[in-house]
Amino acid sequence: MPPATFLRETAGGTLLLVKLQPRASRNEIGEPLGDELKIKVTAPPVDAAANAALLELLAEKLLCARNRVELVRGQKSRHKTIRLHGFTPEDIFKKLQQP
Repeated sequence: MPPATFLRETAGGTLLLVKLQPRASRNEIGEPLGDELKIKVTAPPVDAAANAALLELLAEKLLCARNRVELVRGQKSRHKTIRLHGFTPEDIFKKLQQP
């Protein structure tokens, strides 16, 4: 399995680098784009709705509580850094690949 460049292990948890596309036709986790993972959400980028939808989608996909998924950078940008508490990069990669 090739290394996932969008996942970085740190002492506080694993960082996930994301390029977010708001106002998509459906919520989905896409393909890696360089060092980021493309994720689409249906919510608009207004009043942090797209950020909330992103965090909910990741918590649902990783089968974890919402408080284990934290937005640490990119509140007003499409390029975001998410900290995932209690996961290894390998765990995250496997769960994100599942349909």
